[in-house]
Amino acid sequence: MELHKTKGIVLRNVKYGDTSIIATIYTELFGVQSYLVNGVRTSSKKGQGKANMFQPAALLDLVVYHNELKNLQRIKEFRWAHLYTHIFFDVIKNAVGLFMIELLQKCLKQPEPNAELFYFIEDAFSYLDESDDAVVANYPLFFMLNLAGFFGFRISDEYNEENTILDLQQGFFVHEKTEHPYFLDGQNSFITSEILKVRKPGELSDIKLNRETRRTLLQAYMHFYALHIQDFGVMKTFQVMQTIL
Repeated sequence: MELHKTKGIVLRNVKYGDTSIIATIYTELFGVQSYLVNGVRTSSKKGQGKANMFQPAALLDLVVYHNELKNLQRIKEFRWAHLYTHIFFDVIKNAVGLFMIELLQKCLKQPEPNAELFYFIEDAFSYLDESDDAVVANYPLFFMLNLAGFFGFRISDEYNEENTILDLQQGFFVHEKTEHPYFLDGQNSFITSEILKVRKPGELSDIKLNRETRRTLLQAYMHFYALHIQDFGVMKTFQVMQTIL
């Protein structure tokens, strides 16, 4: 079996046996993969176990064995690719990070690799880690709108004086209310257009929103995902987002 070097973003981990874990990791080379990681839950006199390196959102450099025929792969070596300054310690950034991870878990159903998507996610977590409070407050909305493009249902920003209603089912702005209930109008439609125009996360601090507006938009964008991703279901981290936003 060949060895490969790849970066990976941890999506989840579960305990396995007394000392091991199975980690689900979105990798640069192979897409979503499950890895058996032996012995990382032992604490010896030499120091703590390394299971904390496999917490959700961790960004790792990996040397892995890869066998297309196996569902469970193995890791030969792992180390931090990027050590966050805030995400694992700041309550709000951690909550936003876990929301992003849950959204990714729901979207990444197949193992296919997509390097462009990997780099987008890698950048997204690095930006979150470095951002100030004003940016972090709008970050889940920004992430949701941009992530959608990688799965083929990005909202087309053609908002103008005529097309002021966002049809969430179709994913574009229209000039009259839809017959179905999945649409945004008025200020919520306009704000969505403004967020779609943001190219660098730092610009999010220019979009001033109150808590109620953020909650309304977050709920609408979740409906948007549920309309386009099969078996999307309910996001467990949504309630936490409702509270902290």
